[in-house]
Amino acid sequence: MKRSAALADLEARLGHRFADPGLLARALTHGSMSGPHREDNQRLEFLGDRVLGLVMAEALLARDPTAAEGQLAPRYNALVRKEACAEVARQFGIGDALKLGRSERLSGGRRKMALLGDAMEAVIAAVYTDAGFEAARDMILRLWGDRIDRVEEDARDPKTALQEWAQGRGLPPPSYVETGREGPDHQPVFTIEVRLTSGETADAKASSKRQAEQQAASALLSRLERGE
Repeated sequence: MKRSAALADLEARLGHRFADPGLLARALTHGSMSGPHREDNQRLEFLGDRVLGLVMAEALLARDPTAAEGQLAPRYNALVRKEACAEVARQFGIGDALKLGRSERLSGGRRKMALLGDAMEAVIAAVYTDAGFEAARDMILRLWGDRIDRVEEDARDPKTALQEWAQGRGLPPPSYVETGREGPDHQPVFTIEVRLTSGETADAKASSKRQAEQQAASALLSRLERGE
């Protein structure tokens, strides 16, 4: 496959020049653009998730040789969850390079957390397939950067933190209500609203109820901590 200027630019940001640029092109192809002669990134996403998990497990064990499993698990989850992958994807401009169908483009697909997280995992698998585990590991550690060193700050679960905030003020635990669902059955998008009995609310959309709850809790907690 001929390397386009856009792919070359993304390769430079990722720090990996592909022997087979077609792998990167596939990693950036959302299911809304797949067809008989164009593969999407779902299979690569499946592989990339596993590669990322192994790299982060290794990194956390090396970083803290005395940590117990109970300490490592929340740190690991904070580094590999879809939100973290999407954050890295945004930082390195992966959204701008995504190949999306018209409906996804019009609905802001380049900014959607689920699409960005999936694409980041697919890019990891593309590097792994192109050049092996060491190349994938080097890229992951470079892109995640100091997130690994400050992981304790990010490991706090937003739902737990919001519940602790409420209980510390004598309030009942927050409630989470599904207020909307859109998209096809095989790819739904849920809208979840989190509510406190004191009246504060926030909502979020995601491809799973759990992710939407986490994002809604995080949004409300941020607002409360800013005093809004």
